[in-house]
Amino acid sequence: MSTIDTFLIGYAFVITTISFIHLIRVDAWWIRIWDFPHLQLTVLAAMGLLGWVALSRNTEWPMLLGVTGLLAALVYEGWLIYPFTQLHRKQVKYFGKPTADRSEDHNTIRILNANVFMDNTHCPDVLKLVEKHNPDVVMILEANQRWQTELEPLEAKFPHRILHPLENTYGLLFYSRFAIQHHEVRFLIQDDIPSIYAQLELDSGQVIHFYGIHPMPPSPTEHYRSTERDAELLVVGKEVRGREEPIIVAGDLNDVAWSHSTRLFQRVSGLLDPRIGRGLYNTFHANYFFLRWPLDHIFVSHHFKLRLIRRLPNCGSDHFPILISLTYVPDAVPMDVPTPEKDDMKEAAEIIDKATE
Repeated sequence: MSTIDTFLIGYAFVITTISFIHLIRVDAWWIRIWDFPHLQLTVLAAMGLLGWVALSRNTEWPMLLGVTGLLAALVYEGWLIYPFTQLHRKQVKYFGKPTADRSEDHNTIRILNANVFMDNTHCPDVLKLVEKHNPDVVMILEANQRWQTELEPLEAKFPHRILHPLENTYGLLFYSRFAIQHHEVRFLIQDDIPSIYAQLELDSGQVIHFYGIHPMPPSPTEHYRSTERDAELLVVGKEVRGREEPIIVAGDLNDVAWSHSTRLFQRVSGLLDPRIGRGLYNTFHANYFFLRWPLDHIFVSHHFKLRLIRRLPNCGSDHFPILISLTYVPDAVPMDVPTPEKDDMKEAAEIIDKATE
């Protein structure tokens, strides 16, 4: 066997293994981190197959097994990514052209969500971004007291605020042009990881239930397992399940759109992903184009139609901000709403119980 064949077999073994290892239902960080790079693994699997065609074409054992593994990985990765391409049916429909009376404007909410990276000093750039895109709601993640002070100019435009800065990279600042009828700063799973719940009153008088979350990721520097992250998502998912009012859940979920935990959250909550049928909108890592995936999310109930979704330029953070404009449609008919499968509700309950033991 040639050196090239030996290398290709080893390469195929590694790529195939890390493409499928996340299917093991173990919450250890060193398993869960392989939920993230499936776009990169798609490219690497394709490169391995092209390398075999160009350099080897050996069809003897074990090369054939390696090629089969790469092909299986490529198909599987493609299946995961496919919903976030324009080939897939859109889960949240476009709003369409405004009507003559423009009454829908009173039911529209424009949200800017930004994980700013706590040590980032580009605060003026964030202010410029808000001024340029004129959102109704701004949610800033990883905010400490310095960030709150630097962003004080926003308070003139956003009279309704929920400000909870922290020095542990999990502080949260929430600015709203809309009146906040009721709000809570909640610690759903971990005592030092806040989330918010707010009832926002649109210009039309319609109330929207807004949840802002930023759970801790599984990683060697953050948390040794994913259970707490997944549990926080599922606590919110179970809470919004069955609500008849319009709902928005937004934030840095520290999870990717195609992972089992995010898809479980969607089925438990019944919420829709505006990216499905449109694109990945990768928001992390802003500094490394070859290591990017969608970490910042906005999920909505079936009451909304999409006007705009856009990844905004980086403002010195490791995350790109994301901007979305949604219109509440009073007579919206539920379509393609995710629903629980088999033991989804049991699994969700077990994850929450494990995180809160």
